Amino acid sequence: MENLKNIWKPELYRIQMEAPQPKRIICEKYPDRPEFYGKEYHGIMGHKEATYILQDEPNGAFLIRKGNEFNDFYTLTWRFNDKIHHYKLYYDGSHYIRDKRYDTIYDLVADGLITCHMELKAHHILEMINSNANYTESPYVTLNRKKLKTLSQMHQASNRSSPIIQRAEKLTTELIIKPLFNLTPTLEDPPPLYKYSKSHSFKVHTFKGLNWCEFCANFLWGFTAQGVKCEDCGFIAHSKCSERVPSHCVPDLKKLRGVFGIDLTTLLNAHSSTLPFVVKKCVNEIESRGIDSEGIYRVSGFADEIEALKLAFDKDGDAADLSVYSNINVVAGTLKLYLRLLPVPLITYEVHPKLITAIQMKKTPTIQVSALRECLDSLPSAHFNCLQYMVQHLHRVSQHAEVNKMSAHNLSTVFAPTLVATPPGITDLSFEIRALQALIEYCPQIYYNSK
Repeated sequence: MENLKNIWKPELYRIQMEAPQPKRIICEKYPDRPEFYGKEYHGIMGHKEATYILQDEPNGAFLIRKGNEFNDFYTLTWRFNDKIHHYKLYYDGSHYIRDKRYDTIYDLVADGLITCHMELKAHHILEMINSNANYTESPYVTLNRKKLKTLSQMHQASNRSSPIIQRAEKLTTELIIKPLFNLTPTLEDPPPLYKYSKSHSFKVHTFKGLNWCEFCANFLWGFTAQGVKCEDCGFIAHSKCSERVPSHCVPDLKKLRGVFGIDLTTLLNAHSSTLPFVVKKCVNEIESRGIDSEGIYRVSGFADEIEALKLAFDKDGDAADLSVYSNINVVAGTLKLYLRLLPVPLITYEVHPKLITAIQMKKTPTIQVSALRECLDSLPSAHFNCLQYMVQHLHRVSQHAEVNKMSAHNLSTVFAPTLVATPPGITDLSFEIRALQALIEYCPQIYYNSK
């Protein structure tokens, strides 16, 4: 299971969060301004005057102008990287730049600032995405290979009248037999059904919430048209990455995509839930028959059984039967795997520095509890609720430490790398461990309003 660790790459997400925010420079004197621009329109204005207006403004400040009365277009002038830039604007009922469309000029500027910031600060990552390199750590390989093999066996065992099989068979005239993956020579041969190759039907797509490319594992950055999505199977990728995704589209696969590796907010919205069922079922199973188990969460379960339970969750959802796994460490290992594969950990990158600052405070326990609670209040609701559920569970586990040997410190040592988002390259997690230990120990005070 080691190859499943750290599969999602958060660098682009962190860099996007550092991009300058748009700031409209208001002009009140043009009541007859174009209807598709607001008070950021400054009328006819040359680039020198526009530059003068923006020279003392922060990066992200912008205005709209018309270069002269004979122009049939408008110009966006903004400040970025401490320089003034001018761009021609396009509008045909909506603002657009190539295949990206925006409802407002503010949205266009916000997305444009992110694009420029990425090109400036993340060019090394973008060059890798745009290159022809293969990805040996691709989620496409690591997360989907066994899932696809299982799905193939399900198809082969199904009745030939299955609508999915009929639809797949209709495609066989255009399918070409070839190996499924060319990414690494150590992969097993694909099962027979998946030796047939069908191209994905990729379309440019605007994604809501946080999403990662399933081929290169990097963040889909920007606010609109961040990448492409296959209309047949739901596979998502950067536009450049989609050009190198193996031609291996299985229609209706999106109905069996599972829950592991999906952004928490996106998953809970899709299921109209406040907690992921994987977490609830695993926690209930552990508390019913494993809370006194020595080394719970520290002792590893069998990797093949953890993989089997993961596939059961992906296939059967909430109906997955955990009672068939007599080794409770398999259930604990699956729960840790689910949390580890979240693209954004429960304690997010934005909250991480606040948490470290709070735990470094040399204050009384009461003040520190208040500081920790203030940090948690900054979390997205999906992360807040799930973290609360997990911390309350770990607090109950720690109360049996005399038997299970898992004190709050031991539990925080196990879970800190999984629950707390840390910048890359950090190997000393002592502050993260201390913070999580404090959350567990002070759980009743921190979540005093919770049942």
